[in-house]
Amino acid sequence: MIEAKNLTKRYGDKIAVQDLSFTVKPGVVTGFLGANGAGKSTTMRLLLGLDRADEGASSIDGRRYQDLERPLSTVGALLEARAVHTGRSAYSHLLCLAQTQGIGKKRVEEVLSTVGLQDVAKKRAGGFSLGMGQRLGLAAALLGDPAVLILDEPVNGLDPEGILWIRNLMKQLAAEGRTVFVSSHLMNEMAVTAEHLIVIGRGRLMADCSTQEFIDRARKDAVLVQSPDADALAQAIARAGGVVTPNGTQELIVADLDAARIGEIAAQEGLVLHGVTTQRGSLEEAFMELTRESVEYSADTGKGTNSKVTGGSK
Repeated sequence: MIEAKNLTKRYGDKIAVQDLSFTVKPGVVTGFLGANGAGKSTTMRLLLGLDRADEGASSIDGRRYQDLERPLSTVGALLEARAVHTGRSAYSHLLCLAQTQGIGKKRVEEVLSTVGLQDVAKKRAGGFSLGMGQRLGLAAALLGDPAVLILDEPVNGLDPEGILWIRNLMKQLAAEGRTVFVSSHLMNEMAVTAEHLIVIGRGRLMADCSTQEFIDRARKDAVLVQSPDADALAQAIARAGGVVTPNGTQELIVADLDAARIGEIAAQEGLVLHGVTTQRGSLEEAFMELTRESVEYSADTGKGTNSKVTGGSK
């Protein structure tokens, strides 16, 4: 389990993380979301003792990272996969790490096989592609067979097959009872991988809830209505309390009424329906809506404001 309690980190006059508290529990994949500059990388560095918090504290399985006797056997981390000696082979890189923790050669061979690098184990890491570098970083994170994994953008550089592989791997590790804490900018991937989300903006906690709850809180479902009588149907739906947005000459987007009620209204009015489709809110839409005002660097889209779920820098 990972615990953060009132973490605050400043860099000069900039507050990167502010009074941030959360718990990452074992048994589920927990996604860590935030826009660029939200404080995700800083938070992960604080958890791993790479930066010192100005206020607050964090622990992994009840102890500070720096107090762990064999850290690789407790927590595996992937923060910067390319941070390897480019002249070393993948095998040598992992063996050096293993020897500092009393881990045998057999385990090095096992993790190379797990991540699919056994055929290039003796090649220099400096010649690896981005995706191969990610796999090597994951192998290092798995080396000590840890109960806790902290992964920053683990699918970066992977092809579709590799993304599916890491998705299934993270789910498998969580199903084994491990704590899996993963950040990503790929919202569609997080939607199918993470069961729980922690969302921050400008270093502050914005949401700590299940993925589905996050989507449901942020955006209501809408209904796409297709009808040659769109104008008349729009008026009837509005009278019944629906919020109607025209979407072309024969389509309507309706909020605040479900598909069944819209069908009843059309039947009562004698109007033709060609289609009624419920459109579910997406994680990407929910994230954009809830973090809109906490984005540090953004283009002017002319769109509206943000509403928080609970209570935001890199």
